Formats: sequence, structure tokens, C-alpha cells
Amino acid sequence: MSQPESRFWELFFEVFDSLPRQGPGNRDCASKALAMCRKLPAAPRVLDLGCGAGGQTLHLAELIPRASIIAVDRHAPSIERLQGTLAERGLANRVIAMVGDMAEPECLPNGFDLIWSEGALYSIGLRKALSVCHGLLRPGGYLAFTDAVWRRESPPAQVKAGFELDYPGMGWLDDDLVALHEGGFELVGHFTLPDEAWWVDFYTPMEARIEALRPRYENDADALAILDRLAEEPEIHRRYSDYYAYEFFVSRRSVN
Repeated sequence: MSQPESRFWELFFEVFDSLPRQGPGNRDCASKALAMCRKLPAAPRVLDLGCGAGGQTLHLAELIPRASIIAVDRHAPSIERLQGTLAERGLANRVIAMVGDMAEPECLPNGFDLIWSEGALYSIGLRKALSVCHGLLRPGGYLAFTDAVWRRESPPAQVKAGFELDYPGMGWLDDDLVALHEGGFELVGHFTLPDEAWWVDFYTPMEARIEALRPRYENDADALAILDRLAEEPEIHRRYSDYYAYEFFVSRRSVN
């Protein structure tokens, strides 16, 4: 990795590691998706894939008080932060946070009743991720996840460039529905995340964090340029959010 890239990721994590969430979502959306999982056992086994610092993991622990949860992310500092939060809230007895890679599921048990993943499955390709989830779920188990999808043709160059860099395989709603069907899942329902799910716990604290860091790097032109680059993301969403969305999908692994 070149030095400029190293510096970018250093500043990236200095911003993102402190946020309540590392992507769009909120408690209301989690509750709405969870309500679609009508046939969960009373004390389900839950896997949160790509949990980040655990914003949604904490929601799951609250919304399913008898669940046993394993939360997995490959970014060790996020897991360390979540482990500390779980200890503080007295949840470490039923929520395990561990470093792991969803692309290498051999380290995980299988037979889960529910796999949850907000804004993370795309990182290894949606179809590969669906295959991994299919193998980790019991027959009839639920998969609930969010994924970015296009909403309008011909997005502005800034929008297109941003998603081509981060999610080059991003498709449309129907593409995800086809991938679910071909991956051995039955669709239960889906809905679009409202705009407040992007702002309250994600972009608003992100912008505040960026501004709070600027004085620390006032004499560091390279760092300020990286902060400017990071600040482009919420600004692009403010101007062009009608071109794309996050969709929440709830599905079940086919019994047959």
C-alpha cells in the first residue's frame, strides 16, 4: 500500500470508528425488518455479519431480549469498541463480538435462526455473500440485510464515480430480488430506508466529526485534503439521493 493510501485509511478510520454507525440505518428500520421475521423461535441464534462498531447489534439485543448473538467484523478496533460497550451494558453474557471475515465462514458455527447484515454483504459480492449466508442458516432461517441499489438512470458523474469505487457491482432492486431467488431464498418483504436513517446516526455525526478534526490538522495540507474528500460523501447524498437508495430485504432460506 502506498503512503498516500495509508494516510487516507488512517484518517478514514479516525472519522468512522467514532460514529454511532458506519452506514445508514436506525432502530425503527431494524424493528420493522425484524417484525417480518414472524416465525423466529423465542430464543433465536443470531449472527450479525459485518457488524462494525455494533450500532445495529445493540438494537438486536434490545429488540430480541432472549437472543444469543454473534457479531463479526474484520476490523479489530471496531470489535474492541463493541466488546467494551457490551461489557458496560451487561450484554457480554449473550452477545459475543469477534474478529472474522464473512468471506471465510469456516470459523463460524452454522444453524443460525437469523442472519443480520446492514450495508456489509456487498463487500464480498452479493451473490457470494448470499451463498455464505445460505450455508450458515438452518432451513427456514431468516436473512435480513440492507444493500445499496440504483433508483434512477444516468446518475451524475460524482455519484457514479463514488459507487464504482466502493461498489462496482451495485445493481437495481430487481437484480437483488433475482439474486435472492437464485441463491435459494424466499422473499418475505423489503422496504427503502428513509432519509433520516442516513442522517441521524450516520452522516450528521460524520460531518461533525470531520469538522472537529480540522483544527488538529490545520497545518497538514494532506490531511485536510483527505477530510475534504470524506466530506464529499454526505454532500453528494444531500444533493443526489434520489438516484440511489438503501433497501432492506427480509428473506428465508428455502426449506427444500
